[in-house]
Amino acid sequence: MKKRSERQETIRQIVRNHKVRTQNDLAQHLKDLGFDCTQATISRDITDMGLLKSQEGYYLLPEDDKLRQMVSNLAESAKTAGNMVVVKTTPGGAAGVAGAIDAAEIPNVVGTVAGDDSIMIATAEPDAAQHVQSLLQDLIVRR
Repeated sequence: MKKRSERQETIRQIVRNHKVRTQNDLAQHLKDLGFDCTQATISRDITDMGLLKSQEGYYLLPEDDKLRQMVSNLAESAKTAGNMVVVKTTPGGAAGVAGAIDAAEIPNVVGTVAGDDSIMIATAEPDAAQHVQSLLQDLIVRR
């Protein structure tokens, strides 16, 4: 039997990578990945993890919702430079956006450094920087 922490990390990845509307959808994804758990266990995990429902009806991680809100409200642009992403924000907005980026634990993000209206995001490699820039730019455009 797989541990709770492993199951919840798997739920985190499922929610980020798939449009999951119901607990049954989530249960099927978990089953496909070798987890045998009851609806009650899944319900407890959803509560423990603080999963939210998006306006479209899909499960959403709270840290991803915070990132979406912060970037869409405060960020103005995101550009890559090698393995770095430079994000321009409204004055005073950089620390909040950088904190949301850190909390979201975006894969391959090594760290962030925030000033007043600019953030430098270090990634593990240039391809990862392109992915992060694209993700952030999509959130900026959705204003």
